[in-house]
Amino acid sequence: MSSTPTAARPAAEFPPPTLVTGLWQRKLPHYPETPARSWYLFLVVVVSIALYYQLFVSGAVGNQLIAYFHLTFRWFVMIFIIGAAFGAVASVITGALDRWGRANIVAYGTVITSLLTLFAQPQCTSKEAFLAVYCAISIVEGAVLVATPALVRDFSPQLDRASAMGFWTLGPVLGALVTTEISTHTLDAHPDWQYHYRLSGVICTVISIVGLIGLRELSPKLRDQIMVSLRDKALVEARARGLDVDALERNQWRQMMHLDILGSALAISIFLAFFYTIVSFLPVYMATNFGFTAAQANALGNWYWIASAISLVLTGIVSDALKVRKPFMVFGAVISIIGGYVFLSYTDHPGTDYYTFAVVMSFTAVGSGIAYSTWMASFTETVEKRNPAATAVGLAVWGGTLRTVVTFVLLGLLFVVTAAGTLVNYGPRLQTINAKYHNEIQTIQTVGADTLTALGKNPNDEAAQVDALVKLTGESAANVKTTVELNAKYPDELATLQSIDQSTLVKLLTNPNDQAAAASAVGQVAQKFKIPPDQAVARITAAEKVPVDQLAIASQTGPALTTASAKLKAVSAIPTDDLAYLSAHGQEVQQAQADSPKQWKRWWWICLIAQIVFIPFVFIMAGHWSPKKAAQEAAEHDAAVQRELAAMAGEPDHPDEVQLLK
Repeated sequence: MSSTPTAARPAAEFPPPTLVTGLWQRKLPHYPETPARSWYLFLVVVVSIALYYQLFVSGAVGNQLIAYFHLTFRWFVMIFIIGAAFGAVASVITGALDRWGRANIVAYGTVITSLLTLFAQPQCTSKEAFLAVYCAISIVEGAVLVATPALVRDFSPQLDRASAMGFWTLGPVLGALVTTEISTHTLDAHPDWQYHYRLSGVICTVISIVGLIGLRELSPKLRDQIMVSLRDKALVEARARGLDVDALERNQWRQMMHLDILGSALAISIFLAFFYTIVSFLPVYMATNFGFTAAQANALGNWYWIASAISLVLTGIVSDALKVRKPFMVFGAVISIIGGYVFLSYTDHPGTDYYTFAVVMSFTAVGSGIAYSTWMASFTETVEKRNPAATAVGLAVWGGTLRTVVTFVLLGLLFVVTAAGTLVNYGPRLQTINAKYHNEIQTIQTVGADTLTALGKNPNDEAAQVDALVKLTGESAANVKTTVELNAKYPDELATLQSIDQSTLVKLLTNPNDQAAAASAVGQVAQKFKIPPDQAVARITAAEKVPVDQLAIASQTGPALTTASAKLKAVSAIPTDDLAYLSAHGQEVQQAQADSPKQWKRWWWICLIAQIVFIPFVFIMAGHWSPKKAAQEAAEHDAAVQRELAAMAGEPDHPDEVQLLK
């Protein structure tokens, strides 16, 4: 085995990048000072936020996309599924393409996605074109998902890793927050989805240009050996254990095929099922189950993202101070599980108000943030325990696993929450029809589709008429039938009697010789029909043949039947295609509305169980449970480093190593 690590000669191989050469040669020959290191970490976080902002816009304007492209809910979900699948492949490939440069992948990737978001996405006029552009953005996201945490790991020693990873995980969280915050304040004024992509494209293009100019990375030999931990841990431990550092870069994929790597990657991926459901479908869920608008749902998401962002950063700081990760992972998971249980308990309570959801979602987000930031730190440390040079490969395993799990999570949601498809596909148009023809639809529901169909085929169908009028008035079938038959047999005579006011008509019926009442009746009939008095007298005389007993029944039920007849006539004002749509999908949507809460509750239970499954995998990851033991190990490590420094200072064969360590 070689006794001289190869990490001692980076300066000659990688001259410092300038403003111009730094556009393609980004490798730093020396580990940067704290201000420069903080700047690079800041850039990594900002470009990550920009990238996820672009990726998550589709969820914020999901209802608008569905309407514009006439998408079924299944098609809409398939966009996310196919995008996640492409992202999974890109994540794995990125591990193999690490030699191209992590910073280059991030810098040029975000420039490409920003231009696609600004110019290509808003120009899509077909769902196939939209899917193609979305997949292109997802490919870059899958690559950046691996490259950005690798950069964060390179610029952060282990004892500061949780803080650094806490800031890195702000990328997807603040990306989602930016998306929902901007959408909340612009959706009402700009309901066209293209506006939101152009706005995102402009903002992210500016950010990507800054990243293109400013992003840097450590040279491979530095990041493989020197920056594994504080005080050049990789170099010191490699020599102390007698390892051949060159061998660390061979068979990296095989070295990652262990339970602590694969199992923990799978565990966090399923743990985030709730997160990815919220990112993609919160507006759909809140609209179909609780009647929230898209703006309200996005505003609700803000509570989740803000709470998550705060917990990510604060947890990282506290975890680094205590030098442990595992207790935080378990504690955060338990909080998230409790919050998830309360959240799912409201699924079948449609009257749940906005602020109740805000509190519950914030509580859940705090737990997820605590678990996730410390998991990222622990995972990179677990990878380093296997091979510090295989960081990118280990993160590629995680990224590929995460995107694969997301693909199956979204597929699973399609099969579990089938009602969502019906409500999204047919609900909006039915809501529009119902708002416009609310009273008429109530008439349809009261009368029944079969009776209305019979009347539509034959308006003179007496049986259908009686059935409809009985249902609308509540009168007996005998009285309704008598009145209907009377109207059919004596239409002119009844029209004459209806033109006479009730008091005058009663006087004539009780005393046909009442001259004053007769004169008043003649005048009213003449005025109503605009005829001379003699013709009015003739009409009144003709009306005398109407049976008095039947007339009494008609006079009692007549007003109600008149109102009911007007309601039936109003139904005919609904356009034929709207009636057909209502007939075809009305019952289906009603059933979906009844099924949706039960199905969503089942889905939230799946997400909750996935979070419970996460906890056992914490035990196989690297790191201590006890802060005291962790502090003791850190002190022992510092002492070992000092001894190694002293030993190396006494060896004239290694001047470069000594200078580099200093």
